[in-house]
Amino acid sequence: MASKVATRRRLDPARRRVAVIGAGFIGVATAHALLDRGYAVTLIDPGGEQGRPSEGNAGWIAHTDIMPLASPKAWRHLPRWMADPLGPLAIRPAYLPRLAPWLARFMLASRPSRIEASIRALRAIQAGALPAWRQRLNALGLAHHLRERGTLTVWSDARDFAEAPSMLDRQKRFGIPFELFDGPGLRKLEPALGEAIVGAVLYPGACHVSDPRTLLEALHGAAIQRGASLVRGKASRITPTGQGISVETASGETVSAGHAVIAAGAWSRALAWQCGDSIPLDTERGYNATFPAGAIGLRHPVLFEGHGFVTTPLDTGDRIGGAVEFAGLSAAPNFARVDALLGKLRLLVPGFKATAADGRLWMGFRPSLPDSLPVIGPSRNNGRIVYAFGHGHYGLTQAAITAEMVASLIAGGRPAVPPEPFRASRFRVFGG
Repeated sequence: MASKVATRRRLDPARRRVAVIGAGFIGVATAHALLDRGYAVTLIDPGGEQGRPSEGNAGWIAHTDIMPLASPKAWRHLPRWMADPLGPLAIRPAYLPRLAPWLARFMLASRPSRIEASIRALRAIQAGALPAWRQRLNALGLAHHLRERGTLTVWSDARDFAEAPSMLDRQKRFGIPFELFDGPGLRKLEPALGEAIVGAVLYPGACHVSDPRTLLEALHGAAIQRGASLVRGKASRITPTGQGISVETASGETVSAGHAVIAAGAWSRALAWQCGDSIPLDTERGYNATFPAGAIGLRHPVLFEGHGFVTTPLDTGDRIGGAVEFAGLSAAPNFARVDALLGKLRLLVPGFKATAADGRLWMGFRPSLPDSLPVIGPSRNNGRIVYAFGHGHYGLTQAAITAEMVASLIAGGRPAVPPEPFRASRFRVFGG
């Protein structure tokens, strides 16, 4: 039925059609931004794929984060992390040869000049992230999904906490409000945190959502109600035509459109290759577990600095997630990583007693680029194909502002966020 609807609308000269490949947060938000501008939209998505981060992430709108993963700090911690196969960052040995080019670009992205460029680009897109979400959710009557309680970053290592002012100074210059707490002061705010926590920063302007899956379903339903159509299938081929773009699915369905948006997350690399761009996109596998509401006992979402995980009090339960693992898209999950996270959590939140058997376990694929910036902008060979993928840990955070950027580009306008730092062409020169 969806393909028939798409065909009927394609023949209607009064409307312009955009094929959006991927119906996660980036794709669905983009559909809404295009519908706002009068485009007809067909979402192309296989549905039911395991590991889509839109359905199982931590639920943070983390617009206060402005530091790229690539940094001297990351390299300083890397030997310790790599020595622990269940630590904050792990690379499965069999995957290391394939990951080597990505790591080389990651190393070069850690140069001071590249770090500064990444910070400027991150701040530009992050500054618009929460306002874009507020506007989108208010327009759709979905603002009740935002939980504006702030977020906490906590430290258990006094030396690391002593280094925090350099990061905080940058945030202060960018107008990001925060409050510093020592250990005793923090425990008045969050009594469940143990004595191991020596300091914290509260970001009162940060927030989270009710539940990622619940919000995604609401956004998807609203897009369909507004007139978007849905083709269930995995996009396998993108072909320029005289009139625009043809997208073929693995099951043989074809969607013709004036433009196409590639927003397929970790599955976007092969499609970009067809369009003439070699993007160093890889996959950070993240793990989480969700327990009954109140099981962890924290009011705020909390980032445990140096431990590689966060906790979030979602409406559907308390979630702990994190732990970067590089192993590609096909290797089986290693849920021993969840056990490791829970062991750390029990040390830092002494009242937490649950085990992995008590929770809902999940593993997902974050689309990761070496410089911590997404790819947003036209393909190398065809301006009618626009990329919107590679957001790493910020897919939910940056979805609404990315959607506005993409819709503006398709409409021939100039996005409010300068798009140049996010273009695919930045990877033509080795080093990202």
